[in-house]
Amino acid sequence: MILTHSLSRAARYYPERTAFASSGTRSTFRQLHDRVAAIAGALSRHGLSAGDRLALLLPNEPDYIELVYACGWLGVTAVPLNARFSAIEIDRVLADASPRGMIRHSSLPAPTVPLAWQLVLDEQPLEVGDGSHPPAIYDPEAILALVYTSGTTGRAKGCVQSHASILANVDHFNYWMPYREGAVYLHAAPIFHIIDFPFMFAAPAFGAAQVTIPKFSPKSFCETVERERVSHTVLVPTMINSLTQFPDLDKYDLTSLEVAAYGGSPMAPELILRTRDALPGLKLLQGYGLSETGFLTGLQDHEHTEKRLMSCGRTCPGIDLRVVDNSGNEVGVGQHGELVARGANVMHGYWNNPEETALAFRDGLFRTGDVGYRDADGYFYILDRLKDMIITGGENVYSGEVEAVIYRHPAVREAAVFGIPDPHWGELVAACVVRKPGRPLSVDDLIAHCRRSLANYKIPRRVDFSATELPKNGSGKILKRILHERFMADQTPAVVG
Repeated sequence: MILTHSLSRAARYYPERTAFASSGTRSTFRQLHDRVAAIAGALSRHGLSAGDRLALLLPNEPDYIELVYACGWLGVTAVPLNARFSAIEIDRVLADASPRGMIRHSSLPAPTVPLAWQLVLDEQPLEVGDGSHPPAIYDPEAILALVYTSGTTGRAKGCVQSHASILANVDHFNYWMPYREGAVYLHAAPIFHIIDFPFMFAAPAFGAAQVTIPKFSPKSFCETVERERVSHTVLVPTMINSLTQFPDLDKYDLTSLEVAAYGGSPMAPELILRTRDALPGLKLLQGYGLSETGFLTGLQDHEHTEKRLMSCGRTCPGIDLRVVDNSGNEVGVGQHGELVARGANVMHGYWNNPEETALAFRDGLFRTGDVGYRDADGYFYILDRLKDMIITGGENVYSGEVEAVIYRHPAVREAAVFGIPDPHWGELVAACVVRKPGRPLSVDDLIAHCRRSLANYKIPRRVDFSATELPKNGSGKILKRILHERFMADQTPAVVG
């Protein structure tokens, strides 16, 4: 169903306009539509049909997008796998999803789970034959994809996303970030993640070309934007942080870049201000959401005012977002609680996991697991994940607030704050920090910096300076679980009295 309103629409209205730009080659929407039909036919001849699942383990490339389109054509469920998963993690997802087949790239870990059919795409291209194909399905409730959660707090779960739920996300994106015909969208964030996945359908729906880079780096990003005259993209804060510190940023012509949406994790106000300085002509759009929902709120460029830099914005029509207490009752303006949501964009449930699905919903509303509040103007603010909130001496400490203060220090490159057990206080606030090259920063300096902005109980009591960048998952989120494990195994980090 979703192809009717995206790729097929583009082939009808913009047949000769560029659909893909990759490695110096161009394809039109007419050509792309014909190729996807042929790929759908090839998958069908390999025994895939409506209701089956196909696992995809590929870098960000046009082949990836074409295969997802072909799955949508057939009613096959795409299972996009995290390209940074280990072989063991991939095996777990495959065991859970039970796909009929898998298409992967040789550069990525090979699974050990036996599959009925497996194709290494860069070694054995998919033979499309004579291009014959079955008709495209039109079923809004068909499962388009199992988007697996990032697994930052445990094993990944498969979020059931239907054709209709992804199309709802496309409609919502067009509210916050209106497309224009002839735009050029760059897939810089991983395609397998919900932050980027819907844009492969949004771009053709509005006649925009798509460009991919296999793996993000500041250099590859800048080269691609300059060469392809990219106008729109989505990034995660760690990517933006790298860009703002890229020493050759000024050597590239990035003037074509109009809008960059960012999401996946909170972005410190200091980083927002640095982005404004580094890319003054760029409009910023913050999006808040989850694998289970897609984007729920948006903070548009003109709303990035000083008093709202910590806000994740407001909902658009079609999304109901509330703040509730432990009993599920909505709380008043400014009061803290869990954010819950409903709308056509929200997943149907977790694949093969009725117990977790039941826990995730209450009274028809999806429980995000995020703590936050709403102000009098309807803007939402995320304080922390419920699981990440630190309770020390009976006081709640939100890691995002502490991280935002740490990021203001000019010597800080990266930072993560989390709780560690303490027999007296229950938990202590801990911080892991990466210094900028050549910038000295001691524990005492950092604590003095924090004391100027934070209450005493919010100040980190244990600080570790990491010589390498902080561990991240495939979507760029810092893995606090791993940092917590390191802290517990290593008792040498500095303790602040």
